[in-house]
Amino acid sequence: MKRWRAVLPALSLGCLVACATAPVSAPSALTTPPVPPPSQERALRESWLKERHGLLLDMMRRHGVAMWVVVNEEFHDDPLTSWVAPPLPYAGNRDVFVFVDAGDAGLQKVALTGYATEAVSRFFESPAVERKQAEALAELDARYHPRTIALAMDGRRGVTRSLTHDTYRWLVEALGPSAPARFVSAAPLIEEYLDTRLPGEFTPYRDLVVLTESLVKRALSNEVVVPGKTTVGDVRRWLYDALFEARVGTWFQPDLRVQRQGMKDGFSRGFLAVADEAVVIQRGDLLHVDFGVTALGLSTDWQKMAYVLKDGETDAPEGLKRALENTRTLQDALMLRASRPGRSSADVYDATMAEMKERGIEAKVYSHPLGAQGHALGASIDFRAASRSEAPRLLRKGSYLAVELNTVTPVPEWGGQKVAVMQEDPAYLTDEGWRFFVPRQDAFYLIH
Repeated sequence: MKRWRAVLPALSLGCLVACATAPVSAPSALTTPPVPPPSQERALRESWLKERHGLLLDMMRRHGVAMWVVVNEEFHDDPLTSWVAPPLPYAGNRDVFVFVDAGDAGLQKVALTGYATEAVSRFFESPAVERKQAEALAELDARYHPRTIALAMDGRRGVTRSLTHDTYRWLVEALGPSAPARFVSAAPLIEEYLDTRLPGEFTPYRDLVVLTESLVKRALSNEVVVPGKTTVGDVRRWLYDALFEARVGTWFQPDLRVQRQGMKDGFSRGFLAVADEAVVIQRGDLLHVDFGVTALGLSTDWQKMAYVLKDGETDAPEGLKRALENTRTLQDALMLRASRPGRSSADVYDATMAEMKERGIEAKVYSHPLGAQGHALGASIDFRAASRSEAPRLLRKGSYLAVELNTVTPVPEWGGQKVAVMQEDPAYLTDEGWRFFVPRQDAFYLIH
């Protein structure tokens, strides 16, 4: 299998130069696909799966799980399936993946699938499909007598509570009426399993971040935006088409926000409201985009800002640049001074906001884990975590985070009008704090 880097384009400068003459109506084609062909993608993800399975037994023991059962339903895929089993289409009526702590014998992995497949049998014992799944599951239960059987239920997030009602009834019927007394929530195990990043994921993920940056830079440029003519909807549609051509997906709708001098308060629930698609981008506007890509089972999340130059301007006004500097100060406080592995996200949030108060900066922090999902499981650093309504989440070294935040600053050139500067960057946690995958935004993108 080719290495990931071998099939990636030099996206940053090369693509921007090559695409400079592309029509505004659609993204120009990338010269090299930014993701490997499906066969290579599958091989790469299966190599990660083997490594991830190697970590699972210790995780199960830390969380007191003797057996973990993941059930995939036809037409209703469980979000865990592609993380515990090969990332394939599963067309069986019901596919069951069982992990058992067999003591000295180690981790036993059994797949009870509707269709036999060699890809699954490379990772699991796979009894003949002619056998009834319920009987095979009952035999496993009788053989190992697990004290606890962990299921995706009673969690606070979708992936930790994905067990369907009919699946629950089927499990009780297969394992007997005494089984529910041994059922426990798999939520803590699922969180550690999905929040643990592998060394081999780092470079492919960084390249997805590079791709995200490249597409956003193009979207917030004269390649796409003609002041006085281009609408917010035009930019959004361009981003959708760019995703298609780049052969990647997304996990949320690309959103744009527009701030302009004299605009009425555009805040909703404490955040700047998303602009309507009919809004025409004008000279002097401050633009914001929220965008992310999904490939290889991994997701990015990215927010950047651009300024549309007025006639005669060569740069953004100094007041806007000072507003961006305030947001950079907030990033430094959270990433470099407050965060360390093992600290609770609530303590990190409190320390960050205390520094902002001391500096007189109006700030908001709503950072969240990244990786297996866009809004992934793990320790979020935000105003919700600070409430301490749940047990503190400790920062896990190597985890990925969307450093998502904003500051609000009065801008003299806009008559003292308050302007929000929002940023969001994927980062990874080291012993010295969070580090960006690519350099942060030091200056507004400029649209001429």
